[in-house]
Amino acid sequence: MNPYHIFKYVPLSVLQMLARFVAWIIMWLPNSSLVRTIKINMALITPKLSESQKQTLVKDIVRHQCLSSVESIKSWAMLPEWSIAQICDVHNKDILLEGLANPNGMLAIVPHLGTWEMMNAWLNQFGAPTIMYKPVKGNITNNFVLQGRARLNATLVPTDGSGVKAVFKTLKQGGFSIVLPDHVPDPSGGVVVPFFGVKTLTSTLASKLASKTKCALVGISCIRRDDGRGFDIYCYKLDDPTLYDRDASIAADALNRAMENMITDNFNHYMWGYRRFKNLPVLGNPYRASETALADFIRVNQAEHRNDSVDT
Repeated sequence: MNPYHIFKYVPLSVLQMLARFVAWIIMWLPNSSLVRTIKINMALITPKLSESQKQTLVKDIVRHQCLSSVESIKSWAMLPEWSIAQICDVHNKDILLEGLANPNGMLAIVPHLGTWEMMNAWLNQFGAPTIMYKPVKGNITNNFVLQGRARLNATLVPTDGSGVKAVFKTLKQGGFSIVLPDHVPDPSGGVVVPFFGVKTLTSTLASKLASKTKCALVGISCIRRDDGRGFDIYCYKLDDPTLYDRDASIAADALNRAMENMITDNFNHYMWGYRRFKNLPVLGNPYRASETALADFIRVNQAEHRNDSVDT
């Protein structure tokens, strides 16, 4: 038996308690990779916050990320019905239903926000989406994740040309797919556009699919309730015409702004432990840069961002 299956027998409340304890330990390790990455991301996008404000923010983000991790593992270990039962309220469900009824198909835009794996099971009630899947590291872990996702109605396809074609075909047939558009792509699969005021390499996959198919775009997030008892689904109507622009840079910029709006609603629930800015045109990889180089970049970027705001 896969050792991860032990999560099937541990109550979610116990796992969440353990996650909070792990988060507390991590905060006592300020040089850990997770804390350092979050601090650099906050330095890049929230330069005006005081050090005490950033410390509080980092602590909250670490806690939410630990919680989302154990909740995702629990979701993979359980039948889909269990995950669906954890959903309490669905906000703006009519937006989702309208998108699913679009004859050109629907593309669900799902950033690394909240516990998206829980949302996966819930969303699969509405059809059989085609979803691209990239194997995770480690055979034991990958087999566990695959087994969990195989219980859903989704058709999993590889993250290559054949997978893109499969998603395109699904949309052309009026079906739907789910995309996490905030992954850092290979240079050939992205353009450099702002994300929270920082120009960084951004995927163009979702934008190109939207431009070619004219499918409906619906943003979806799954956020843990404040009392820790269950999750709420939030649906966002993404209908800015520039999301469908044939110019990949214009469309990707519009999609980043749409994701910013989704993330800002539940900022601390975003996976800021992800190295989203590891490919910056001027600085390169900020997670490997010296403190001096990073500080210089932030100062210059802040000035440029301020000038761009004045010009617009």
